[in-house]
Amino acid sequence: MSNPRFGIWLIGARGCVATTAITGLFALQKGLARSTGLVSELPPFAHLPLPTWDQFVVGGHEIRAVSLVSEAQRLHHESHVLTADLLAACHEDFEKTEQNIRPGTLWNVGETICQLAADAPHQDPIADHEPSGRHVVERLKADLQAFRQHHQLAEVVVVNVASTEASTALKEQKTTTGGGTGLWPANWREMQPLVDRADCPLPASSLYAISALDLGMPYINFTPSLGSQPQGLDDLARIRNTCHAGRDGKTGETLLKSVLAPMFVSRHLDVLSWVGHNIFGNLDGKVLDHPANKAAKLQSKDQLLGKIFGYDPETLVSIEHIASLGDWKTAWDHIHFKGFLDTPMTMQITWQGCDSLLAAPLVLDLIRFTLAAHRRAETGPLTFLSSFFKSPLGVEEHAFPKQYDWLLDWARQST
Repeated sequence: MSNPRFGIWLIGARGCVATTAITGLFALQKGLARSTGLVSELPPFAHLPLPTWDQFVVGGHEIRAVSLVSEAQRLHHESHVLTADLLAACHEDFEKTEQNIRPGTLWNVGETICQLAADAPHQDPIADHEPSGRHVVERLKADLQAFRQHHQLAEVVVVNVASTEASTALKEQKTTTGGGTGLWPANWREMQPLVDRADCPLPASSLYAISALDLGMPYINFTPSLGSQPQGLDDLARIRNTCHAGRDGKTGETLLKSVLAPMFVSRHLDVLSWVGHNIFGNLDGKVLDHPANKAAKLQSKDQLLGKIFGYDPETLVSIEHIASLGDWKTAWDHIHFKGFLDTPMTMQITWQGCDSLLAAPLVLDLIRFTLAAHRRAETGPLTFLSSFFKSPLGVEEHAFPKQYDWLLDWARQST
């Protein structure tokens, strides 16, 4: 195939991040956007055989009864992003993409996300009336296969940009497989019986991951949800000769922490406490207003400082939903540290940005880099992509400069 086409399958396909990424992709295809914010467009990656923007086709799963056009217009009217001219230019593309979006699943996502789907005619707010995790997986796989076949796609990358699942769905469930009691099974052979059960303990994000990986499709988890984290799913990826990456895209305050914390280490300054307060008003903010969903996000945001410093300073991270802010978020950080002669000092920083416009280009970058790795037959977790995530799979390094060096090293080796 001289000019192959590639599929982008978005979980949460009509959410803010997905809608913004789709709009950005269309803008790039039409020459209406510059490459600002796209890591894959930087000079160190110019030699890589990355797909061009016009090679992509978009589809996805969604649980809500909304449309791409309405969500894009809402971002324009409520958050004052995505210009009217751009939306008009992309209208026909939105309509075509709608034909590729299928009903998602609510399996073990938690009450808050179920409520988002309550008005969707094709969804049940409890569990889709599906009898087992296996039934869900087979339905999702059929959607992915139909998308790939209909558009004659060389490869499809599945990206989870849905809302954060409740923390109860993220816990490492106790299982009794292989004759013993432990955490999630370490291999796919022992994981499969869990999927087959009517009370399958895996959450939707992991069922989406299984559906993709079992078909040999790469899976990217841009959320704090469990996704492909269990070792049994990594084993499945290796068996199917594919790859995965995640978790939780690093776009704002945590990105700042991962850059600043190594500075304190390099200057031998002792950080006593680090407090971060976050406010934002989009749908993710509404979901994270629920304690069970918020707990999953806070765990992802608050873990890196101790790993970078080698000790645990006093920390506090808060997330509050302020509806009037729309897709904009603000983070205030107060850093209390000790300098020479034990002198206490402070650094205070304010970060403000549009949540989806920070995330969307990274989603597009991850898709291009992941496709390049997949075509090079790389399997398992793509650790060179750790700079994109708060909780990167397969590594314990959280300092952004070192993580970014891994991406550069991978690119240098990809000649």
